[in-house]
Amino acid sequence: MENPRTLREKLYTVIFESDTRAGRRFDTTVLLIILASLVLVVIDSIESVHRQYADLFAYIEWGLTTIFAVEYLLRLYCSPKPVRYAFSFYGLVDLLAIVPGILAIYYSDAQYLMIVRVIRMLRIFRVLKLRPYLSQANYLLSALRGSRQKIIVFLLTVSTLVTVFGTLMYVIEGPENGFTSIPMGIYWAIVTLTTVGFGDIVPKTPVGQIVSALVMITGYSIIAVPTGIFTAELANAMRGERQQRPCPVCAKADHDSEAAFCSRCGNALFRKRE
Repeated sequence: MENPRTLREKLYTVIFESDTRAGRRFDTTVLLIILASLVLVVIDSIESVHRQYADLFAYIEWGLTTIFAVEYLLRLYCSPKPVRYAFSFYGLVDLLAIVPGILAIYYSDAQYLMIVRVIRMLRIFRVLKLRPYLSQANYLLSALRGSRQKIIVFLLTVSTLVTVFGTLMYVIEGPENGFTSIPMGIYWAIVTLTTVGFGDIVPKTPVGQIVSALVMITGYSIIAVPTGIFTAELANAMRGERQQRPCPVCAKADHDSEAAFCSRCGNALFRKRE
């Protein structure tokens, strides 16, 4: 009989270590099963298909849920710290992949919550060795942190504008023209200011149409503001990272933001990407 510790170590190698051939095969198989489950949920949401193949899809989904449950238990079994894994990001995601299948017993529409399994596709970064590219996300996070206060001020300004315009249109147009309340007027102002224009509520009076034109012009004027704020902060984050990057030859770290060569040894600071 095989030593349980040895079996546990082998399972850990297969399940958690994607650097090995067996680990890559296991992760690839799991990703394919997840993809099949997502396709099944999407197709099952089509009413005509659901009426014809509901039972078949139910059996397949139960089989997939069983596979995910067994995989989750195996991960708990072979993990050196099962509790830590259970409360980790991937541990909670793996658990969420199972829960909707159980809830579907009592609430049929819960099966569509299985679409959360798409989050498990994040494991593809580990399988395909794309993790180094995730470091580029630090630029986006830095830009978001740097532009947070400016964007909050922008959103407060926009909220004030839509409240004023919505209230004004409620007073001008009134319930007889579809503006039955101030919240309804605010809804119209948001739709108009963002240039979406559903057309379910439109002003009828000349004064209301003038205000509507003003709202549309204002929308075109401010719609690019958050994009400009974020782009500026993103450029600052990338410039700061380049400025702090040390010289690969002499390790001097303090350089001008526009410098292409080291001021100490003259070596090129940045290599051109292929």
